[in-house]
Amino acid sequence: MDYRDYYATLGVKREATPAEIKRAFRKLARQHHPDLKPGDKAAEAKFKEINEANEVLSDPDKRSKYDMLGANWEALSQAGAGRQGSGGRRGGGADPFGPGSPFAGFNPGSGGGNVRYEFRSAGDGGGFSDFFRTFFGAAAGGPETSPASGGRGSRPVGGASFEDILAGLNLDAGGQGQAGAQHGTRAHSAAGQVTSEADVEIGLEEAFHGTKRLLEVDGKRLEVAVPRGVETGSRIRLRGKGAEGGDLDLVTRIRPHPVFARKGADLSRDLPITLREAVLGAEVPVQTLKGKVLLKIPAGTQAGRTFRLTGQGMPRLKPKDGVKPTGDLLVTVRVILPTNLSDEAQTAAVAFLDLVDQPDPRASTA
Repeated sequence: MDYRDYYATLGVKREATPAEIKRAFRKLARQHHPDLKPGDKAAEAKFKEINEANEVLSDPDKRSKYDMLGANWEALSQAGAGRQGSGGRRGGGADPFGPGSPFAGFNPGSGGGNVRYEFRSAGDGGGFSDFFRTFFGAAAGGPETSPASGGRGSRPVGGASFEDILAGLNLDAGGQGQAGAQHGTRAHSAAGQVTSEADVEIGLEEAFHGTKRLLEVDGKRLEVAVPRGVETGSRIRLRGKGAEGGDLDLVTRIRPHPVFARKGADLSRDLPITLREAVLGAEVPVQTLKGKVLLKIPAGTQAGRTFRLTGQGMPRLKPKDGVKPTGDLLVTVRVILPTNLSDEAQTAAVAFLDLVDQPDPRASTA
């Protein structure tokens, strides 16, 4: 199968920063989204390629392994298989992540009870290439759901209806200590029933709105609803859906977000403001996970001041009595000073500052 240059697909250099990769993906996703070109198979195929490239390059772990193998991935994986031949490795295709290889254990698609994930993007059930599947296993975690990447509205597939799956859900919002749970973990209950366990990685927006994942368990395809408010370590139990008729526990992990930080149900973010807005005051738009709101900045606001936007945080998975169902958003302002002042602007600044009777802010610490 052909090598895929993910950097060329997104039109970025190999040393591109995560922010540059994100910008490139969003731009291309908007241009080639199937919703904009209904029935255009070429646009649909291009959109799949863009999603696949972003899936690898936006994940530091996957990107590092892709960079290490690069265009020589197939030769290296075959060489690894040759080294394993004397150790009794069973026949089959070369596995760059099999036992004895330098990347042993890296298979994000593996899971308890032969669990395989798919990300449902607009148009079909993922569409990852053979190169991707051989290189990274059968993972299809996909980029986080957004207007650019699609991903909602998947219909139930396989023998189980969506209602059947919901009936088997049993959520446990605790389990923070399970954040590092490994794929493929199995435990036996007191009755001897096998419980499989697998990780589900989602974006912060998906945790805010709720999302769905397609996964395959012992050859059966299931669509699982991930409810609003899950945290890293939250557990979703599918009763009777695991290996050997046992239960399947899905442990969620939330990917870091480039703008928002999360602590429980509260979110925090920085907000750049201009010198004019800080000195004179203004109403400044702030992007939240719900949408844009206006924040009133009082005149004379200092850099580093934090404002609390009530109810603009994350929904709680299981609200308790007397506790707000939604957390807050903490916004910390950063004042961005103007640069490259013209001679006229510098003269005006000097005149302005001469009129300001500002005490020495260092006097109390001298």
